[in-house]
Amino acid sequence: MKILVVMGSPRKGNTYRAAERIRELMESYGPVEFEYLWLGEANLSPCRGCFVCIAKGEEKCPNRDDAPAIEQKMREADDVIFASPVYGMNVSGLFKLFVDRFCYIFHRPRFFEKKALLLTTTGALGIKEVLSYLALVAQIWGFEVAGRAGLITPPGPILEYRKEENERKLARAAESFYRAVRNGRRKRPGLKDVVIFHGQRGSFGELEQAAPVDYRYWKERGWFDTGARYYVDVPVNPVYSAIGRIVERQARRQIWKDCAS
Repeated sequence: MKILVVMGSPRKGNTYRAAERIRELMESYGPVEFEYLWLGEANLSPCRGCFVCIAKGEEKCPNRDDAPAIEQKMREADDVIFASPVYGMNVSGLFKLFVDRFCYIFHRPRFFEKKALLLTTTGALGIKEVLSYLALVAQIWGFEVAGRAGLITPPGPILEYRKEENERKLARAAESFYRAVRNGRRKRPGLKDVVIFHGQRGSFGELEQAAPVDYRYWKERGWFDTGARYYVDVPVNPVYSAIGRIVERQARRQIWKDCAS
């Protein structure tokens, strides 16, 4: 089991130690191999906002950096841990740069066979905000979120009760992640997942001329087919599907309105 840790901390501090503790806990269940992708050491250029990756394909991006190699690492890993400390009530700048650089994956998701564990540490506040953001990114990119942990790690000595609480969080996250990885099966998508699928399908299905790369990507995967209920073939709650279809119609109408303006 090969796990890639996308590390948004610039140093081997609390977030790294938390990731290492998850590794130790998972190793107690069975063989596991961790590889760290240190974003602070990667050659990732800031996104230029030129829209080329969306309109013409990611291979046309004017930035010549490590992005293709990093995406390949995510593809080759069995599963992924997204780890970032809380900086200014959000992910670190390093992690945000990483997300921005791969913005095309929001349009063309691709990691449906992989699970993700979300990890953050903070001195006091921001856990909810960072975990919510990481979950949104991971889910739209295609990952199934199979564990999460947010630890409070204030500067200086940590009180004993806080250490125990952090350890419980790490233990729950590690066990949940390990079990999901070993199970391998994709769980049913939630309402938000289904709504995102139908919202994107409604939009991209009407943008063959304006967004040909996105349209072709979706068409090749059969996501425009009448029977497609989600990106992958898993059971979908029929109520969620019904709500999703309403969202899809609204998305199509909005595209028609915008194109007619």
